[in-house]
Amino acid sequence: MATEPTIPAPPRDIEEIDIIDNSLSFPSFTAQTAWTLGSLLRTKLVAFSKPTVVDITLAHSEHCLFHCTTHSGTTPDNDSWVIRKRNTVLRWGHSTWYMHNRFGGDEVAFAAKFALGQNAGSYAIHGGGWPIRVRGVEGVVAVVVVSGLRQEQDHGIILQSVGEMLEQLNEELANEMEEKKKED
Repeated sequence: MATEPTIPAPPRDIEEIDIIDNSLSFPSFTAQTAWTLGSLLRTKLVAFSKPTVVDITLAHSEHCLFHCTTHSGTTPDNDSWVIRKRNTVLRWGHSTWYMHNRFGGDEVAFAAKFALGQNAGSYAIHGGGWPIRVRGVEGVVAVVVVSGLRQEQDHGIILQSVGEMLEQLNEELANEMEEKKKED
């Protein structure tokens, strides 16, 4: 059996998580951006033997821009995790990994802190839900969720993919600016 790919482990310190989560901002975010990010995530996740779900949804309308599975074997439970992770990101504006580490994974303490009562099951503090931000735009624009791997892997692959995508976008922008200077 082939070796599973490795994903860099995300930090567990909530201040460090918060800095990373807030520093990875897109210059803009469109349906094409969602398609590119979702496709990049799916390509990376296919290398794992576990079936996973990738979902990218706009924050303001819960309009889904990208949704896919990687292998046969996902269940409706994966989509329930997607919804619960998305709800957490939208309500608190933080990644689910941040919330997980803030509460040490203690869902009872999390539910008690926010007096969630019977609504506690609508939220998940397991890694894999991440806020998409756009430079110059207040708040969360969209949410990307990965569900199916271990929670630190779900979160780590999002960070890895977003970081790679933003690096490429910044290179393209720098090249465009350089070309424009040459034309002037």
